[in-house]
Amino acid sequence: MTRAPAIDRRSMGVLTAGHLFADVSQGAVPALLPFLVAERGYSYAAVSALVLAATLSSSIVQPVFGHLSDGRPAAWLMPAGVGLGGMGIALAGLAPTYGLTFACVLAAGLGVAAFHPEASRHANYVSGQRRATGMSFFAVGGNAGFALGPVLVTPLVLVLGLKGTALLALPALAMAAVLVRDLPRLRSFRPSAAAVRAAGRVQVDRWGPFARLGVVVSLRSIVFFALVTFVPLYFVSDLGASEATANAALSTMLVCGAIGTLIGGRLADRFGRRPVLIVSMAVLSPAILGLLAAGPVLAFVALGVIGGVTVASFSVTVVMGQEYLPGRIGIASGVTLGLAIGVGGVVAAPLGALADAVGIAPVLLGVASLPPVALALALTLPRAGSEARRHGGEGVAAGILPLRSGVRY
Repeated sequence: MTRAPAIDRRSMGVLTAGHLFADVSQGAVPALLPFLVAERGYSYAAVSALVLAATLSSSIVQPVFGHLSDGRPAAWLMPAGVGLGGMGIALAGLAPTYGLTFACVLAAGLGVAAFHPEASRHANYVSGQRRATGMSFFAVGGNAGFALGPVLVTPLVLVLGLKGTALLALPALAMAAVLVRDLPRLRSFRPSAAAVRAAGRVQVDRWGPFARLGVVVSLRSIVFFALVTFVPLYFVSDLGASEATANAALSTMLVCGAIGTLIGGRLADRFGRRPVLIVSMAVLSPAILGLLAAGPVLAFVALGVIGGVTVASFSVTVVMGQEYLPGRIGIASGVTLGLAIGVGGVVAAPLGALADAVGIAPVLLGVASLPPVALALALTLPRAGSEARRHGGEGVAAGILPLRSGVRY
């Protein structure tokens, strides 16, 4: 049978919750740093290396897991990834030496990397014909998890000390158990082997458009991480706001980003992935320039727009990547969710050194020059259905494969 129009709510709920608990591990790392400096005496360089380790292990290696799962079904990576991520962060606070702390953070990152490609693949499968909408739900789970990490870590460590991180293993292991329970149901959404072989004649992996999409995602990621890093500092140093106001500004951007994710997914399913990406990149630079020209009040408005349009295209580009590489969905997910986004986290460090030298506003002005480059590349991307129609089978070439009979939506 072909894809049904509806999203399977139970399966999407499980996958979204899994994404939330997986990304709690990522959000917990920055929250741990002040406590590691205060209680362990680690240097700023040492704790910065922990962030880099978490970023590299959780993002850069995702395509490796995607490649492995493309060659052989690996749904077990979802519960294993959530469990490893939670255990890594839980043990990071208990580790008696810096080397062991580093190893625990590295392991947590690998757990996050293992979860994402296979989970996003199944989010594609259970979304029916509303893949962008489904992927937006899945993405919001990750956004919520990243935000929840500091909320969980801070009170635990304040009350119990660093050993309080051990309690973070409990929700992660519980979520892993839920995923194990639901694995048979999730596996049932995978295309049958016969369907994949039948579709092989018309499936076309479009590496050229996918490579250009990867550059777009990388440029967007640099902009996003630069804003997350420098917006609070900009409010304090350039606008004269308090630290509380600065954090409220960042929260405004992130909350509007979560709302934008849901809206962007629905718009992409209605009007197409490419138009949503193009509009997002077209609006982003003027919004950043508006932020730099505004006072504290209007700056909040600009940040709301920035958060909404930047994050609105996150789930859209994941679906586009999967559509460009219908035979390599794991690799497509690993690159668009991990590798390309990880570039932004890596580039944020040298941007900080540049801000020390020239100031925050000039750096943000330079960052505003990146979306037009991304826009120019986005305009070269083919529409999802155009090449499919030329091959006589829009659904299959766009990554819509027949599913096993008997699956209910």
